[in-house]
Amino acid sequence: MSDHISPPRSQSRLAAPHGGARPPWDGPAGGVLSPRAIRLTAWTVALAAVGYLGLSLWAGWREVVAAFVRVGLPVMAGILALSLLNYLLRFARWQHYLTILGHPVPWLPSGRIYFAGFALTTTPGKMGELLRGVMLKPFGVPLTESTAAFFSERTADLLTILLLTSSVFWLYPNGAPLVAGVMAFALAVIVAVQFPGWIHALDDWAARREARWARALAHLCDIVLGFRRCFRWTTLSWALVIGIVAWGAEAVAFHWLLVALGHPLPLPLSVFIYSFAMLVGSVAFLPGGLGGNEATMVALLIMNGLPQPVAVSATLICRLATLWFAVALGAVAMLRSR
Repeated sequence: MSDHISPPRSQSRLAAPHGGARPPWDGPAGGVLSPRAIRLTAWTVALAAVGYLGLSLWAGWREVVAAFVRVGLPVMAGILALSLLNYLLRFARWQHYLTILGHPVPWLPSGRIYFAGFALTTTPGKMGELLRGVMLKPFGVPLTESTAAFFSERTADLLTILLLTSSVFWLYPNGAPLVAGVMAFALAVIVAVQFPGWIHALDDWAARREARWARALAHLCDIVLGFRRCFRWTTLSWALVIGIVAWGAEAVAFHWLLVALGHPLPLPLSVFIYSFAMLVGSVAFLPGGLGGNEATMVALLIMNGLPQPVAVSATLICRLATLWFAVALGAVAMLRSR
């Protein structure tokens, strides 16, 4: 039996724009599936491979290879399992967002779509994951609402990383301004969307105009209103609990990796290094956090007494077991999706 179903279409502006015309940024998902986006992803993977090779040569490739062997298959399997737990918990949160927005999609096809988005996670700001919106359209999910779910997920992840980092930020007080600044901005956005009057006023003002930019602004208001529905305080609290368990699992996996390499750090310090590196990669808006994440993680490990080859090895293994494991699963899911 086919997983493909076609629920009733939404009545939002994006599902049925005036005169049947497509909204300005629809197409698909702002060009997510364009050849240019695919080439960008391919170049990102190639540059990452070159960068990782350069890191290995800089640290001493023999030592790096020996570190990979020292970790062993059982530990590596455990680390991958914790990463998979992260992905599954975030998928459950994604399903909840779709339900809140009025578009419950069957779990199996929704899971394939969600994981397929990971294939393009190495785009700036993970914007390539908007691919999910294109794949959800046959299920009656308008792009405005899948985009609202996407930004809700990104914001929840950012808040989770901030909470994990700020809980032990005294371990690296020089990073406090970055943590405080990003936290203040994120909270300001969340508080602002709790008062929808200004959003409706802007929406009504844009709706009375025929210009292309006005239509785009109206669709943006739809996205913000969908985002607001996903960020009511009760939903936000639940999403943060899910996020802390999900990202905490990967932080624990990073700690386990350091233990396996024979250079254990205190668990709070391991959590801080992992989460702060994730934060730097996120705010840098680099593809998948590449470069910023790795440089931060290597620097903090060396600052805390790890030899250079071990710091580089731990960083490479961590990124292979988190970022690139997700990309690989996404590629498989994309190939299996129609």
